[in-house]
Amino acid sequence: MKLHFLLLVFICLLSHFNAISQTWQLVWQDEFTNGIGPDWVFETGNGGNGWGNKELQYYQSKNATVENGELIITARIDSVGGFNYTSTRMKTQGRKSWKYGKVEARIAMPRFQGIWPAFWMLGDNISSVGWPACGEIDIMEHINTENLNHGTIHWKKNSQHASNGDTTSTNVTDYHVYAIEWTPATIKWLVDGVPFHEANIANGVNDTEEFHNNFFILLNMAVGGNWPGFSIDKTAFPAKMKVDYVRVYQQKN
Repeated sequence: MKLHFLLLVFICLLSHFNAISQTWQLVWQDEFTNGIGPDWVFETGNGGNGWGNKELQYYQSKNATVENGELIITARIDSVGGFNYTSTRMKTQGRKSWKYGKVEARIAMPRFQGIWPAFWMLGDNISSVGWPACGEIDIMEHINTENLNHGTIHWKKNSQHASNGDTTSTNVTDYHVYAIEWTPATIKWLVDGVPFHEANIANGVNDTEEFHNNFFILLNMAVGGNWPGFSIDKTAFPAKMKVDYVRVYQQKN
C-alpha cells in the first residue's frame, strides 16, 4: 500500500513538472540552417571608447559566417579602421524584441587570455534613455582562460549603475545551452537547464522597472577591454564562437 501511494505521488509530481516545462511556447528562432536570418543587424566599428569598455576590436559583418548549420563569429588579427583585431557584434534591435520569456542559445566558445564572448540583451529604449537606464540582461559572458559562465543584470538604481549576478562553473569550449527564464516576478539563469542564479524584479523592486519593457538580443565576441584586460594571447587567433541556434519562448496564456 505504501509503495502504491508513493508511486502515485511520484506520477503526480512528474505530471506537474512536465506541465510546468510545457508552458513555454516557441515564438522566434534562428537555427542558422540556411544562413543568417533576416532579423539580425550588424554593428560596424569600435563604438564610443571601444563600446564603452575600451575594447580592442573592429566589428564587421564579414566575421560572421554559417558553417554546417551553425553561426560562426570569428575574431581575427586584422588591421581595419585603425584597430588590430576584427570580430562581429550582431543584434535584433529594430527587428525583434520581447518582454518576458525564455531566451536560450546553444554555444561553444574559445577560452584564452583576452577574449570576451557574450550572449545578452538590452532594452529597446536605449536610444532614448541610454545605458544603464535601459537595462541589460547578460545571459552568458565569459572572459579569458576561466571556465565560468557569468549571468548578470545591470540597471539604474537611485541614479547609479547597479548590478546583480552570479557565476557557475562551465567548460565553455564544449557546447552548452545558456538561458534565462524571465517572468514579471523573476529572472532566472540556467546552463543546460540547471538554474544557478535568480533575481527578483517583482513590481519593479529596487528600481528594476527596466526589466518590464521589451529587450532585443545581441551576440558578439570582443577582444580585450576593461574587464578581460589588455593582455592578449595572439597565438589563439583566429578564434571561433559557435552558435548552434538562438530561440525565444513565451508563456502560454
